[in-house]
Amino acid sequence: MTVFAKYRFVSSRFLSAGIFLLLFTAVISTLNAQVSTQIDTTLIRIGEEIQYSIEVEADSTDLVLFPEGQSFLPLEVIESYKVDTSYAAEKVRLIKKYGLTQFDSGAYMIPAQRVYINDLALATDSIFVEVQDVPVDTLEQEMFDIKPASQVSGLPFNWLNLLWLLPVLIAAGVWWYLRRKKAGEEASEPELPPYEEALFSLKRLDERQLLKENRSKEYYSRLTEIVKRYLDREVDDRAMESTSSELIDRLRLHRDAGHLEFDTGTIIKLEDILKRADLVKFARMRQLEGQASTDRHVIEQVITETHDAIPEPTEEELQQTAAYREELRKKKLRKQRIYGLSAGLGLIIIAIGIYGLIKGPEEVTEIVVSNPTKDLTMGRWVKSEYGSPAIILETPEVLVRQTMTSTEDDTGTKPNLDVFTAGDPRTFYVMVRTTKLAQTEEGVLEAAMEQALLDLEANGASNMVVKRGQYETDQGVKGLKSYGEFTYTDTKGKEFKEPIKYEVLLFAQAGALQQLTMAYLGNDEYTEGIKQRIERSVELEITEGGQP
Repeated sequence: MTVFAKYRFVSSRFLSAGIFLLLFTAVISTLNAQVSTQIDTTLIRIGEEIQYSIEVEADSTDLVLFPEGQSFLPLEVIESYKVDTSYAAEKVRLIKKYGLTQFDSGAYMIPAQRVYINDLALATDSIFVEVQDVPVDTLEQEMFDIKPASQVSGLPFNWLNLLWLLPVLIAAGVWWYLRRKKAGEEASEPELPPYEEALFSLKRLDERQLLKENRSKEYYSRLTEIVKRYLDREVDDRAMESTSSELIDRLRLHRDAGHLEFDTGTIIKLEDILKRADLVKFARMRQLEGQASTDRHVIEQVITETHDAIPEPTEEELQQTAAYREELRKKKLRKQRIYGLSAGLGLIIIAIGIYGLIKGPEEVTEIVVSNPTKDLTMGRWVKSEYGSPAIILETPEVLVRQTMTSTEDDTGTKPNLDVFTAGDPRTFYVMVRTTKLAQTEEGVLEAAMEQALLDLEANGASNMVVKRGQYETDQGVKGLKSYGEFTYTDTKGKEFKEPIKYEVLLFAQAGALQQLTMAYLGNDEYTEGIKQRIERSVELEITEGGQP
């Protein structure tokens, strides 16, 4: 045997011994662990809580897994509490609590639970518990009559659904406040005459000290704006929108036409300043402070000479000027209102767009155009009894008793009718009808179904598609079912274009007929769900004789 072979043989023996030692250590550690269970009571009433505890004492290095999920069936876990951990020396004590209950009376067994410590599963003991009914004293408890149906107001609107509009409304309020403040400031400051305004603007330009801050471009921009605004108000109403060369040409035209007694030197001085201003503004030429100050005084001379050259206005011209200014003020006010309305409309559109991104376009459509069938689906439903023998069902609106006149049957007696209705076929219509008969003969269901379909036609149904079949309630009461669709014409003779679906359920008992009729908009996404919910909720009061 080679040295390498001997080494491999010895290594394998040591490896096997190591694995065996690890497994032995794990088993010994697990055997040292202790698992116990405890409950606070073995007798509860329906719905009360049982405190079920599993206590594990193990080494601090052990991995312990408690049962999770519905492993306590037939009892239900209503609460799984956090593990309570405490340490003592090298041991750890874990307590896991569960809240258990059962909603049916009887004797039940809490099954054995498996607790995993490392890779070994340990089972707890099973425990029997008893669940008792809640005692009801029907002798001493005073009984009250059923209250009559009453009209209730709609559900209160949940304003929390509009919280997303709050930022938009705040922004709109701030914008409106700033606009109003600015408009108020402008209105509080009366407009000065053109000449006084120009001199006042030049004075304010001197106070800003732009030349000392080397802001020549801003200085010349403001200087040319002052002179152009003055000329726009006094000489040529297109001065503000004209370039420098266009303005000089128009001043020369005014002089040649005799509108103003302009001196040629005044026009030349203004032209030189405008050219320098263009170089400073567009060619970024830096102008010396002395030249800029000189240009400012020349501009004031040009404004003064122009003012002196303008003849005094006549009384008629003053009136025309005042009327023109008033018209401009009204025009400006109209623009502000249009801008305000446009901004408000824009904010509303943005808000609707944000809501559509969050909730979906269908929700936006249903907000703008209210969907009555969705309101029925999302509203508070009412479960009540109607007629005698009663039909018990759940509806989105309380059914209202109708006054009916019944005709005599073959025996010469008038049947006792109870009719309750709610809604409209163009959205959702429900009718419950109960009839007490002297006797229930064979074939009464078929005859009653024919009469129910004739009643639909008498109330505006036409072009009826009729399908029939058997129907049975969850109580085992059998009856007939007719369903299909028709075209609806209202009481004013207007034909409704959308198809109307309907369903009639009829049940016969000893001496009684019970009928449920539903008619609803066929192509609406909510009406089918309303119909199914009403149909699932139907319960019938069984007469003493039961079904014939």
